Amino acid sequence: MGAREAGLPAVVPSRTGLPNQVTIWEVGPRDGLQNEKSIVPVEVKLEFLDRLAGAGLTTLEATSFVHPKWVPQLADAEQLLAGLDRRDGVRYPVLVPNERGLDRALEAGVAHIAIFASATETFAQRNLNSTVDDQFAMFEPVVTRARAEGLEVRGYLSMCFGDPWEGVVPAEQVVKVGKRLLDLGCSQLSLGDTIGVATPGQVEALISGYREAGTEVGALAVHFHDTYGQALSNTLAALRCGVSTVDSSAGGLGGCPYAESATGNLATEDLVWMLDGLGIEHGVNLDALVETSVWMAGRLGRPSPSRVVNALAG
Repeated sequence: MGAREAGLPAVVPSRTGLPNQVTIWEVGPRDGLQNEKSIVPVEVKLEFLDRLAGAGLTTLEATSFVHPKWVPQLADAEQLLAGLDRRDGVRYPVLVPNERGLDRALEAGVAHIAIFASATETFAQRNLNSTVDDQFAMFEPVVTRARAEGLEVRGYLSMCFGDPWEGVVPAEQVVKVGKRLLDLGCSQLSLGDTIGVATPGQVEALISGYREAGTEVGALAVHFHDTYGQALSNTLAALRCGVSTVDSSAGGLGGCPYAESATGNLATEDLVWMLDGLGIEHGVNLDALVETSVWMAGRLGRPSPSRVVNALAG
């Protein structure tokens, strides 16, 4: 019997406390596509976004206003947003690196932005040409202006569990930097396992560290890469700690340039399959999502790395 004939996973709610509902923060259109070597036509990106919204996803990270020199794949940000058929009830946040990026976002009529910070010194230097402390001087005017304009601001924090140059990252270091982002005015903090090395115990320890520091778990999200096959187990650990927003990428799109053999982001289909089995609401139609990822894989010229996509579409 094939996977599709077998139907949906058996619903067996966990006896360990879990949220009744999870918000899936879909990063495929931005994080998933940004490292593609061949430029994806804007028409394909727009159809991708429309298909994802049609599958029931309500938060779609659409693009980034990083300078085109650094991310050529997203040089069409203004064109994409101008052509976007926005659906009611769907948010389309964009990544904004600095004040110039914010200017572009405001001109494009964006309502939700995200900033991207580092928990470690080496990555801050390599990715932001800054120190951990000095990055806040860059973020402060962006967040202040955005909030004054009525925009919602999310903070991404990278290298929360391991850094390819510094090794294991102490939880207290991540808590300290993350709290500064929240104190700056970010309404949500996404904890990133940028190179995919985290394990469930680390996840529990970090979230406990935020609790002990006075941070509401509702302000936290998680963003796992699946380099070592731990993304789903880490997500489950975070859910059991009370986190209810999970970042993922349709079809598992996206790689990590800082870790060899990185397989990319947690696949949204894999996440949905697990949530369905746990009886957790998420609002996504799995069949429509799988069809979307198969379609996108065809546009990219290679199969999806998502195990659920391959099982259901095989």
